[in-house]
Amino acid sequence: MNARSAMHSAEHILNAVMQRDFDAGRSVEAHFGDKKSKCDYVTGRMLSDDELKGIEDAVNGVILADHLVETYEVSRQEADAAYNMGKVPATAKTIRIVKIGDVDIIPCVGEHVEHTSQIGQFVIRSADMKDETTLRIRYGLENREGSER
Repeated sequence: MNARSAMHSAEHILNAVMQRDFDAGRSVEAHFGDKKSKCDYVTGRMLSDDELKGIEDAVNGVILADHLVETYEVSRQEADAAYNMGKVPATAKTIRIVKIGDVDIIPCVGEHVEHTSQIGQFVIRSADMKDETTLRIRYGLENREGSER
């Protein structure tokens, strides 16, 4: 497992929390680094410090629950009927699905951890409005003892 696998898996969980708690949909843009990553969400407003803390707590709750991260393939026809295929190339015939427990399931080609407990502690480093409607969240992952991964 590498740092980007953990960051990418954390992004899936963050997306699920943002959809559930803020009806923000999945990130409209994301970048994964070894030490920090960022995701942009259409929220229409800045979130409060309490809301950001709530996001951290929710993401960490999923991580600590140690969900299995599964991957499998389905036909394009099956995927078109069941998933948002907006970011999947139209030429793809077989679609890889990533499923994180009962938290998130979506087409994805990225690398992931095998269990959410391998991600580490999710920490929001900063958040600001990228433009009038788009919230940018920058996050990192730490070992449970508090040091960067």
